[in-house]
Amino acid sequence: MAKLKIQSLHKRDSELANSNRQLEILSNGIFKTGELPKFKDKIAEIGQFPLKPRKLEVLQINVGYMCNQVCEHCHVDAGPDRKEIMTRETMQQCLEVIKNTGAHTLDLTGGAPEMNPNFKWFVEEASKAGIKDFIVRSNLTIIRANKKYYDLPDFFKKHNVHVISSMPHWTRGKTDKQRGEGVFDQSIKALQDLNAIGYGVPNSDLKLDLVYNPSGAFLPSDQASMEKDFKRALLEDFNIQFHNLFAITNLPISRFLDYLIASENYEDYMYALVEAYNPMAVANVMCTNTISVSWDGWLYDCDFNQMLDLKVASKVKHISEYNEEVLNDRNIVISQHCYGCTAGAGSSCQGSVV
Repeated sequence: MAKLKIQSLHKRDSELANSNRQLEILSNGIFKTGELPKFKDKIAEIGQFPLKPRKLEVLQINVGYMCNQVCEHCHVDAGPDRKEIMTRETMQQCLEVIKNTGAHTLDLTGGAPEMNPNFKWFVEEASKAGIKDFIVRSNLTIIRANKKYYDLPDFFKKHNVHVISSMPHWTRGKTDKQRGEGVFDQSIKALQDLNAIGYGVPNSDLKLDLVYNPSGAFLPSDQASMEKDFKRALLEDFNIQFHNLFAITNLPISRFLDYLIASENYEDYMYALVEAYNPMAVANVMCTNTISVSWDGWLYDCDFNQMLDLKVASKVKHISEYNEEVLNDRNIVISQHCYGCTAGAGSSCQGSVV
């Protein structure tokens, strides 16, 4: 591969330049061993191009990129210095959609979504809409980060929030390597706090699931076997229980793309994704049943496209003009990073798809 001479992708003058540079790298796809097959050609072979949405099931809302952590694999480039925060006005527009959408799942993400100053208000208002599954994606450490967050477990329980949390490994070394020193111990304490009020325990309606992302340039192992290993280790070592483990493939964007280039693993990783391409996963990728809303209200087919500024291919592009019927008639925007969602058993925000 011709050596890519770029500066760190998360230190650009603007988010648009960042997105454009990422797309340039992904679209090039010409390596010393040949040209990477186009994802659109792969799915055309099975009659799936253009990729079309199915019935909308999930409305995923990113309420801001601010986070108390700076994780190496973060595809959002989240951190304490990020200023992108969803306003109450945009939240109000989201609430109007939540009340009228056909989606059964509301998925709040970030950054650390809890750091949005209007987070609790939004949860309280959204919980009145009767959504079947109300997800908050918490990094766990936020629960222990500051005393103003100590009541989050009880707040989640009050509103029957489904908590999905990132947990890179059941060991301190591998977790702290990916997410920062001290993260493992704080995560363990937060999980114990959640268990103490009923989250994650057998037969409990208080759902607690964990998310695993590989810590290097490789694909996740079998989700079911990993879940058994996680459950055994966390129970034996810390008396912690949870319901499900979701194994998610790291997509070659944002900080992870930085890492791949800096470690000279980019070409090998892209070929690994292509070689693991599974046509059976295409029909169930998350963009077919999900709409992603950015912190400033723009609409995307998924949160990975959000990071590349690939807005929906529709006349309706903002939450303020939301029209589900029009959006359901769109073609889904794809690029080379989509190989990550169709590798192996497939990958989505809810883990494997096949």
